[in-house]
Amino acid sequence: MPRHPRLDPLADRYAARTHGMKTSEIRALFSVVSRPEVVSLAGGMPAVTALPLDAVGSMIGELVSGMGAKTLQYGSGQGDPRLRERICDVMALEGITDASPSEVVVTVGSQQGLDLVTRVFVDPGDVILAEGPSYVGALGVFQAAEARVRHVPMDDDGLIPEALEQALIECRAAGDRVKFLYTVPNFHNPGGVTLSEPRRQAIVDIADRYDLLVIEDNPYGLLGFDREPMRALRARDAQRVIYLGSFSKTFSPGLRVGWVLAPLAVREKLVLATEAQVLCPPSLTQYAVARYLDTQPWREQIKLFTELYRERRDATLESLTALMPRGTTWTRPDGGFYVWLKLPDGLDSKLMQPRAVNAHVAYVPGIGFYADGSGSEYLRLSYCYPEPDAIREGVRRLARVIEAELDLHSTFDAVDTGTFRAVGRTAPPAETIVGPANSDRIED
Repeated sequence: MPRHPRLDPLADRYAARTHGMKTSEIRALFSVVSRPEVVSLAGGMPAVTALPLDAVGSMIGELVSGMGAKTLQYGSGQGDPRLRERICDVMALEGITDASPSEVVVTVGSQQGLDLVTRVFVDPGDVILAEGPSYVGALGVFQAAEARVRHVPMDDDGLIPEALEQALIECRAAGDRVKFLYTVPNFHNPGGVTLSEPRRQAIVDIADRYDLLVIEDNPYGLLGFDREPMRALRARDAQRVIYLGSFSKTFSPGLRVGWVLAPLAVREKLVLATEAQVLCPPSLTQYAVARYLDTQPWREQIKLFTELYRERRDATLESLTALMPRGTTWTRPDGGFYVWLKLPDGLDSKLMQPRAVNAHVAYVPGIGFYADGSGSEYLRLSYCYPEPDAIREGVRRLARVIEAELDLHSTFDAVDTGTFRAVGRTAPPAETIVGPANSDRIED
């Protein structure tokens, strides 16, 4: 008999890998953030209304009316050749000048690209190294692959090379098979920090020394506020670094067009995995992106996006500085979408969330970005979607919630902050904090 016949008569038939599946902290908030009275500082939704929507709409209409036989038909599992050529032009802005269209696989967003790479390389029980905190969507992919994820700590300059090398040494000593390092080097999600130039070369050198594959996930690299795009890890090592890119942040997330740049042997495996999974990426969206890159001033549009996001970042940081109670710290991003905030000692962002929702402000609790449930003292704020005035109001509401939690703690002296809170861990002394200075966590 099934264990839960009234709830799900098929409960005993599911694959073992489904037992750990759970809704992400971000997706769980969707019903809340859609309410008009709630200021959402949670989801990382790009400001697509800043696009020239009339021009984009006309462009797509002309595609269908003039090329409907192609745009509405099946396509190649690797992706449209013209789009792959233009993707190489985009990557050249980050120093990847040796890429060939034959090495590019078009995917349904970079999320599918990450899933394909994980399917190709990872067996159950393998270890994946990832920054702590790490992108929640990546953790879901790794969990579905039944991998073990070990976090490598970061600071304000990104992933710490010495900690990466120490993790590799310890994994070797334990007999663990490390399949790759997963990293978001630019304007990290959720940390908001960027891997410094010296550390980029140090990580590539470590990867070479330890024969480590690196998965570079870079959806935000062109969205820097104060400087030209930094040179990608892939630009430094064409054989050891697999690069994931996306048009979701620089054009449209709804079109779901991303890509993987990989050596030819890996590319073949990725195409086979794509064909088994979705047959081919959608033709219409590929043609739309290629036409957009061919006919629209997309570089100028990216500059427009960055100025818009800079204004919203500034509103966030100014409001945090003016309103947050003593003991609250946060990162100061110079691009991208996110601020990573550490609460005053003793507060738990997950336990505080119902009070925040009641105050009509939403954020993402930090535990969603750690595979082992750590990070309860952190939360992620996203400034990309709300208008500056809404951001200021959202931060004001959040500050009140934190103050109320502090008052509650001072009244009762000691409050159980929940089973997810790590024991015996102290915060680093830096003014802006990205993650624990020392960690050997195992992620899901």
